[in-house]
Amino acid sequence: MRKKTKQIFIGNVPVGGGSPIAIQSMTNLSVTDEEGTIEQINACAQCGCDIMRVAVPNTEAAKAFANVRKRSILPLVADIHFDYRLAIAAMEYGADKIRINPGNMSLEQLDCVIDCAKQHNVPIRIGVNSGSINREAMQFCNGNRAQALCLSMERYLRYFEKRGFDNLVLSVKSTDVRETVETNRLIADFGYPIHIGVTEAGLREQGLVKNAIGIGALLLDGIGDTVRVSLTANPVEEVRAAKDILISLGLKRGVTFVSCPKCGRCSIDLETVAREIYSYIQNIDRNIKIAVMGCEVNGPGECSDADLGIAGANGKFVFFKKGVRYKVVASDVAVEEFKKEIDGLCK
Repeated sequence: MRKKTKQIFIGNVPVGGGSPIAIQSMTNLSVTDEEGTIEQINACAQCGCDIMRVAVPNTEAAKAFANVRKRSILPLVADIHFDYRLAIAAMEYGADKIRINPGNMSLEQLDCVIDCAKQHNVPIRIGVNSGSINREAMQFCNGNRAQALCLSMERYLRYFEKRGFDNLVLSVKSTDVRETVETNRLIADFGYPIHIGVTEAGLREQGLVKNAIGIGALLLDGIGDTVRVSLTANPVEEVRAAKDILISLGLKRGVTFVSCPKCGRCSIDLETVAREIYSYIQNIDRNIKIAVMGCEVNGPGECSDADLGIAGANGKFVFFKKGVRYKVVASDVAVEEFKKEIDGLCK
């Protein structure tokens, strides 16, 4: 059961308050490359992204952000560090949310940002991460990093509330999976929407594992209103991974895809077949289960709950629905025939 949080809106996307968990990613180009940035936003949107974040490191980038915002089909979050004037500029240019670390600004500067956010009704994501833990908080918590991160977040949060601003998303991330999970469990009782993910998780192979463990553990606890799978990779890969995590936990509509690990009984090129079918069904917005198996003896039985399945052996493929065989097709046409069956199921 998901934790109860207040609801805010990032553009037209509701976050928190029981609304569907939103998928976020971040462009990895300079926003001054406006065409490339728009291409990435569109590609991520096509894969199922709900919200995009864009780095705004200087005045030139802020002006480019304004142009991109006008053309973006997704709500845009301006990622700001250090310079409060860039946060103000981004909001005036139409940012749907800004992301700041309050520890990087003076209180006077932070007050200016809060006043502008009030004026433009722009939510703020308070970002605290393991790379910028407050030393005072670390000393107060006797070196416990998770507690220190939580304390830093709470101090910032109470300051925003004191200033009469609660249009907030909280985000506490660490490069350490356990620390990320522990800290987010600590801040879950604050009652605000939480953005979750494991920061700086690394290349795709390693990053997928870290994020799946960290994000999955928190979602199973009912914690998390938006997610980003942080990867040193194309942002489309982040979106696909986030979708897979949510679908696997039954938190998002989509195709559940299963395929067997392959063993000595397999006599087909199972990996190639599985990859082609998986690629075909990735963007189908239906709650169905598709199975690709390498053994016609055990395959249907092992996936008896699959809406549609295929199992290959000895130059032929058996098609089955809910574990019941209904068709046998030659291997050279099996994949294309199976795609037609998928199309028919999704009509």
